[in-house]
Amino acid sequence: MSTKATLEEAIDAKETDLVELVTDLVEAQTVTGDEKPGQAVVIDRLESMGLEPDVWEPSANELAEHEGYFQTSSYDAVGYDDRPNVAVRIEGGDGPTLTLGGHIDVVDVTESEWEREPWTVTKEGDTIYGRGVADMKGGLAAVLLAIEVLNDAGVELGGDLIFQSVIEEEDGGIGGALSVLERGYVPDAAVIAEPFNIPNIGIASAGVMYFRVEVPGKSVHAAWGHEGVNAIGNATKVYQAIEELDQRRKAEIDYEPAYRSDPDLEGNVTNINIGMIEAGDWPSTLPSKAILQGRVGWPPGESREEVREQIERTIREAANDDPWLKDHHPSIEWFGWQAVPHEISPEAEIAQISKQNAERVTGQSGSFVGGNAALDERFYALYYDTDAVSVGPEGWNLHGADEHTTVPALLETAKTIAGIAVDYCGVEE
Repeated sequence: MSTKATLEEAIDAKETDLVELVTDLVEAQTVTGDEKPGQAVVIDRLESMGLEPDVWEPSANELAEHEGYFQTSSYDAVGYDDRPNVAVRIEGGDGPTLTLGGHIDVVDVTESEWEREPWTVTKEGDTIYGRGVADMKGGLAAVLLAIEVLNDAGVELGGDLIFQSVIEEEDGGIGGALSVLERGYVPDAAVIAEPFNIPNIGIASAGVMYFRVEVPGKSVHAAWGHEGVNAIGNATKVYQAIEELDQRRKAEIDYEPAYRSDPDLEGNVTNINIGMIEAGDWPSTLPSKAILQGRVGWPPGESREEVREQIERTIREAANDDPWLKDHHPSIEWFGWQAVPHEISPEAEIAQISKQNAERVTGQSGSFVGGNAALDERFYALYYDTDAVSVGPEGWNLHGADEHTTVPALLETAKTIAGIAVDYCGVEE
């Protein structure tokens, strides 16, 4: 029996163990900013394999000079204390080094929207439900299982494996993936088990930025409203201008990898969303300011500076078209997420090896996809000259109610990742 066949048979035999591991990870609630409980599960699993994980808390001061750094919202809220990353190097031969892993953090839930308990795993046939089963504790468990069967089978790889479980990906990854790389865990290639609907292989990520617009008004008692200016009314003019810009950008910008696996994304590969608005403190008062907070996402092809300039110009022009706002301009602040998009060549060795293994394991044809969400993979490609791909299970309702994936997809992910390790690192004679 071939090495890959042996590994795949062992993975199938551990199906129950895989579901239990995903359950343990989901039940360790790890909303971004409080990742430590999940990392404890990961550490225990690594130690049970006889490995000695490196566990540390990131330092914003040490990362602040890096080109890819920005101050994340979760760091603003809680800092990095008690938020460990976990990594381990498994030594092989003198061949290429491969990183495997993903992020431990998840987004929070609105429990009233869930039909099932979000903080455990509910199994219905082959489908499992729970926060993070797809994004991306299921993929992280699949990676751990792949490493475990490689270890149990005594496979000696021709190069090192690096495993990592990182924090804060949902908020930008500065304290997570960037911290790991800056700590010295720089491989020749990386595979991150994001839910990219195996056998599709992710080769790109989107740029993402957050912005805050403060729109002024003039506060007076509502009975003398004719003497004031309602900031909410002014904010609607800014909102409408941003909406029109969003529609123009959608019509003008195309990026085929973003919709190869999801045809509904065609015509929607970029987006500007106003997600929060705050204004006023009393029904009888005209508010003196309204604050809009938004997110812009876009595929490879534009720089952050180009996108910022478009949005700032749109707000400026909307103000100039208003008799009052033209003399009382809104202000704009860029905060939190400030990620640059990335893409790697589908001809890259790790991309080709990943697709070949994914197609062999699933018996289906895959595509090279990506560019509609920001990912940790960008750090490797943009700042360390390292190709990184996304290889992970299918998933539904990511960040939403009743998030789910399937056990077969997780097993296929584990088999694919084990095969990638064998092919990319080689096997010692």
